[in-house]
Amino acid sequence: MAVSGKRPEHRGPPELFYNEAEARKYTHNSRMIEIQSQMSERAVELLGLPEDRPCFLLDVGCGSGLSGDYLSEEGHCWVGMDISPAMLDVAVEREVDGDLMLADMGEGIPFRPGTFDGCISISAVQWLCNADKKTHSPPKRLYRFFSTLYMALARGARAVLQLYPENALQLELITAQAMKAGFSGGMVVDYPNSAKAKKFFLCLFVGPSDVLPKGLGTECSDEKPAQAEFVRERVRFKNAKGLSVKKSRDWVLEKKERRRRQGKQVRADTRYTGRKRRPNF
Repeated sequence: MAVSGKRPEHRGPPELFYNEAEARKYTHNSRMIEIQSQMSERAVELLGLPEDRPCFLLDVGCGSGLSGDYLSEEGHCWVGMDISPAMLDVAVEREVDGDLMLADMGEGIPFRPGTFDGCISISAVQWLCNADKKTHSPPKRLYRFFSTLYMALARGARAVLQLYPENALQLELITAQAMKAGFSGGMVVDYPNSAKAKKFFLCLFVGPSDVLPKGLGTECSDEKPAQAEFVRERVRFKNAKGLSVKKSRDWVLEKKERRRRQGKQVRADTRYTGRKRRPNF
């Protein structure tokens, strides 16, 4: 997970961060293009689409249309939505095959129930965890996104959302809101033991639960596969009111996160954050 302070979502709202200069990188930076293409290919693989017919897909946070290019190559029709006008302008210049929409995913997916056969999203969902305006509530915006996405997908469809969670708290927030909206599924982690190649894919099912795909790079590992299915019980130790125990590591992390959202300067999280110290004599 990225170090606090270097993440794009800490530098401003997405519609401002992805300006014209940033958008151009997605057409000139070969390394960036390669990574986007690889993650798009993996997301489509996890969708488990039928091979005998084209599908109608939604690309959330489509940006300049790099992920949409792969959907088109696979013979699928798609609609892309993004909050950045500059990124969509680049997509128009590139003459992508899909239809494009300027929209904020935190305000919901504006399509009729059962419209899409599947959904992918590359590096977008974590932006909903930040309150860029006083009226923004990350839990409410995440729930609005997931609940309307659930409605827009056909019965039996999947949504595969690649994301860069900042920490375990953020990951729990995202998965909890997805489960609350009605999805089943879980997190698929590719190459869990690699600092650079590690990738998180939230694989969501509409309707009955399906078998969660296995993460790449786990075949030769003696550890339990890096997957997490949604469960009803809390993993972290909470008190009777459902709050983190005061002075615990989770309590410290939550407090620091609240202060960051208030615009205050907070030291970066490390492995020593919330560490219990020996008593002084």
